[in-house]
Amino acid sequence: MSELQKFRWVNKIEGISFIILIFIAMPMKYSFGYPIATKVVGMLHGLLVFAFIYQIIEAKKEAGFTLKETALYSIFSLIPFGSFYTDKLLAKKMTIA
Repeated sequence: MSELQKFRWVNKIEGISFIILIFIAMPMKYSFGYPIATKVVGMLHGLLVFAFIYQIIEAKKEAGFTLKETALYSIFSLIPFGSFYTDKLLAKKMTIA
């Protein structure tokens, strides 16, 4: 598996964890009084953010991302559902390469 494929995989998982954190765990904490939801999901998401950072660095080396691409992929990871747009861009990049 190439570093780009690994990055796509980590990007998807990290994006899904972000959505779960925002749209499921946070309402469970603030609306229903279950703070454990954000502790568990937040910790998992935090670990996945570290994996994302590591993998984007490795993919940048292998796939030759420009600074602009690396910055865009990083910014999209901060936006809910942004990781799915990143995956679409990466899929297009893989078909070109």
